[in-house]
Amino acid sequence: MISDDTLWAVLEATWPPVSCERFGPFVWREGAGGGQRVSAASASAPVSEDQLDLIEARFNSLGRDPLFQVRDNSVAFDRLLDERGYDVVDPTILMLSSIDRFPMEVPDKVYTSWPPVAVQREIWAEGDVDAARVAVMERVSCAKTSLLARLGDAPAGAGFVAVSNRIAVVHALEVNVSARRHGVARAMLALAAYWAREQDATHLALQVTQANAAAASLYSSLGMKAVGQYHYRKRSSPPRET
Repeated sequence: MISDDTLWAVLEATWPPVSCERFGPFVWREGAGGGQRVSAASASAPVSEDQLDLIEARFNSLGRDPLFQVRDNSVAFDRLLDERGYDVVDPTILMLSSIDRFPMEVPDKVYTSWPPVAVQREIWAEGDVDAARVAVMERVSCAKTSLLARLGDAPAGAGFVAVSNRIAVVHALEVNVSARRHGVARAMLALAAYWAREQDATHLALQVTQANAAAASLYSSLGMKAVGQYHYRKRSSPPRET
């Protein structure tokens, strides 16, 4: 059984912020534009009103809008943010599977390489995985590789996978719109699992937003199970008056 703490540590090791530090009951992250996952603060202990005031002030002093990642066991913190007018953004499911559920052979027309080549960067850019997110991949210090898929003779998909504590995590899995529903994502996940076995990984994990029902259905069909969830909280309007 993989503990929640282990899984969260692996997720951060395979998609790391530029810096990370304790700030009262929070983990404070600097993401350098690399997206919500590397920029949100999260609570690692109960949060008081005064402690929330302090971290809001820190966000504001740095010219950043307050952004929090709320994990499924942070019910009281979630309620506090709701009372302050923070909206729920991007509910996300954590999915996990044993590597043994994936094929043992290398699928056709999918490849691993590091560093990623120009065409992978183009595919990512079309899916809003910009240069700052590619920089997240570049600063990963554990075993890592990029994935490239072709459909016919044309590049069709790109992804990134890294391994920490024998858990491989797939990130930035993007398939060209014209190549969807042709098994491209399935083939890239099979390659990720094959590569991860060679790194002595025992499990494969990923994250998918609840809104992406098609992708979640695909991952479930491959034997991946939901093992946790989180969402973000941020304000879309000025703070409520109390």
